[in-house]
Amino acid sequence: MTEDAISIGGVDLADPNTYVAGMPYEAFHRLRQQHARVAWHPYKDGPGFLALTGYDEVLAVFTYQRNHTSINAEALDGIYVLRTSVPTADLDAAGVVTGYKNLANVERDFRSIKTDDVDLRPIHHRLTERVQAHVLICLLACYVTWHLRQAWAPLTFTDDAPPSRNNPVAAAKRSPATQAKASRQQAPDGTPLRSFRALLDHLATLTRNQIRYHGANVEIDKLSDPTTD
Repeated sequence: MTEDAISIGGVDLADPNTYVAGMPYEAFHRLRQQHARVAWHPYKDGPGFLALTGYDEVLAVFTYQRNHTSINAEALDGIYVLRTSVPTADLDAAGVVTGYKNLANVERDFRSIKTDDVDLRPIHHRLTERVQAHVLICLLACYVTWHLRQAWAPLTFTDDAPPSRNNPVAAAKRSPATQAKASRQQAPDGTPLRSFRALLDHLATLTRNQIRYHGANVEIDKLSDPTTD
């Protein structure tokens, strides 16, 4: 390595302008032909670096191997353990996992109570009895919402007959009927399907008006036409 990479290759490999017209393959070729696979490349105003142009040299520098000690030490990263005080005779391991995953329904109900449907907050009450009554009404509304989700499952994308799982840790799968509902956006009889929130908004447009004619003791009920999809 008596000559540096600039003298042999003819280009400054550290200069960004060298690569404007493309990769300087000719310079690399000259370096390899003159057995300068590892050549010193100086900087203009300081120390330089080694320019590797040979495949074997590059492979030798960048060869790596797995650190199995660190891999084995981190093998349990991201894994958590569920612990319960319920005896195994009453709740086996699969039941513990299923119960933990069912907490998602509780979290959904809390979200429904606080923001989505019931609007528990803000509480515009000061007396304790009134605050308790307000919370009780919200909980009753959440209970009604739960029943509505079950009763309206055929009108929404809810899987009302999910496949049973032998392994609760495995990812949940939708039934073929639910997959068909999601792809067609309608029930087998042609009824449009919506999310639970969209169904509530749609039903809010349906009204029944009681009409009383002036001068006559006649009353009729008029139902509004559904909003077209």
